[in-house]
Amino acid sequence: MDFDFRCNRLSCRKLLTDKAVVVSSHIFCLDCANELFSASRLCPACETSLTEPDDVVVSSLHPSNDYKTSVLSGLNPATILEISSRAISFWQYQIHQENSFQHAVVRNVNDKNAQLQKQLENLVREEISSELQRRPNNLHTDLERDLDLERRKSRDLQETSRERDKEYQKLKV
Repeated sequence: MDFDFRCNRLSCRKLLTDKAVVVSSHIFCLDCANELFSASRLCPACETSLTEPDDVVVSSLHPSNDYKTSVLSGLNPATILEISSRAISFWQYQIHQENSFQHAVVRNVNDKNAQLQKQLENLVREEISSELQRRPNNLHTDLERDLDLERRKSRDLQETSRERDKEYQKLKV
């Protein structure tokens, strides 16, 4: 399973590709390590005291085959297994931390999405409400205009009817 380390400084999170500074259970890019470890000998992630000379180590993330061959040569199998066990534990811890970080990011994005969804729903409701409030007024105005028009037509027809009735009465006589 391939896993790419990222700088454990939350404000950085740079993908580590070549070299990194390894401290207790954390790993940092060279830039962050230079900045963070110049002031104090504490791990910036967990605040573990770094008093021993090998507590802060610059590691090559892609060591050469010669280095791989020679680094554990001469050590007894128990020491090699202990080193391997610690390296695997470090790797597992980093994977766990990255998964936790990604879950937190997803949770934050989902929370923000839910918040934006609510805002959108409220905005749509307000727009619909505003439109519905405008429409009855427009509808009422349109209906009043139509009613006035029909009343005028009715008056005109009544007047026309009266005039014709008068003419008819004149013709009768």
